[in-house]
Amino acid sequence: MGVTIYTKTGCPYCAAACQYLEGQGTPFEEINVSRQPDKKEELIEVSGGRRVPVIVDGDKVTVGFNGGG
Repeated sequence: MGVTIYTKTGCPYCAAACQYLEGQGTPFEEINVSRQPDKKEELIEVSGGRRVPVIVDGDKVTVGFNGGG
């Protein structure tokens, strides 16, 4: 199972998290809930809230990045 990151447009923490994953060479799927509003419910189910970024790596769910989110 790969890494999925939930983001929204204009979120600096989301951009930083994506740049970090790219820098690590980690392949990931980005789901931008601003562009894909139908994915908001999925975000809530996965993380328990609406805060982004949310990084899903297998069974591990991380909300926020470097103290943000």
